[in-house]
Amino acid sequence: MTALTATACGSTGTHTRADGTLSFTVAVVEPDLTTVPILAALDAVRAQGHEVDVVELAAPELAVEGLAKGHYAISAEATGPALSAIEQGAPIRIIADAVGNQWALYGKPSIASCDDLGGRPFGIFSEGAVATAIAKDWVGSACEGGVRPRYLTIGGSDVRAQALVSGEIDATPLEVSDAVSLESSGASGFTKVVDFAETLPDLHPQTVYANSGFLDEHRAVAQEFVSALVREHARITADPRRLVALARTHLPAQDAADVGRAARRYSDAKLFDAAALTPHNVQRTIDFFARAGVIGQGMTARDAADLGFVEEAS
Repeated sequence: MTALTATACGSTGTHTRADGTLSFTVAVVEPDLTTVPILAALDAVRAQGHEVDVVELAAPELAVEGLAKGHYAISAEATGPALSAIEQGAPIRIIADAVGNQWALYGKPSIASCDDLGGRPFGIFSEGAVATAIAKDWVGSACEGGVRPRYLTIGGSDVRAQALVSGEIDATPLEVSDAVSLESSGASGFTKVVDFAETLPDLHPQTVYANSGFLDEHRAVAQEFVSALVREHARITADPRRLVALARTHLPAQDAADVGRAARRYSDAKLFDAAALTPHNVQRTIDFFARAGVIGQGMTARDAADLGFVEEAS
């Protein structure tokens, strides 16, 4: 057994081993295709001799809570809960992009615009979900005369895609992979009502964040991880077959054909770019979540993010 000694930032659940390498834990939330490059980057960190445990959680709020308490060193998922925790003083900083704004609103053929949604069943994951905030922001700006859909909380993107097919809902925001699954299911007539990447080009709803103590005490290892993630994203954008190959290792239960189609979508849209964060788009992301009521006004990009890692990796 490898001997462990607690570091000065032992509260992060990170330990320095006898040979100088680290042992730490990373939390991922309901792993999907967007998680695969992160898992591959962690393999690159392991190749440097570090021990990295990965735990799977059901909600980003759990990951953020674990980061704040020091149980996890790094996590990645919805940006909103991380910003909310930072606002409350949690020792968390955003360090890279997980995936660009991949959300789009899909609906039945009868729905061509926001005004067609009045009183119609509209699927959301939860009131606090990032896709809900995006959708409600669009409804507030695009619907005329106070038109509003009837929001139904029914589950994740994949569950909502099935609810759309079954007729339980008339519209819902979907991620790229679930939109691909919807299309390949044989269901017909569903249309992309709005692409939120076009209406909110500076929004980064899914990011990578870390415990500040871990970043302060083990900056070199954090840099290894971010640099590896930047490389993986670049490889996937250059050749989507890279994502397909990685998915066979990290998500073997995924349908290979759907993975291939989704990988091409991610590549064509250049949604994987861990180094895409800038002071400008981080601030615009903060401003969006403030407008959505997730956080209050006044937070700055400097408060929320440490962009030195992506700048070093670029």
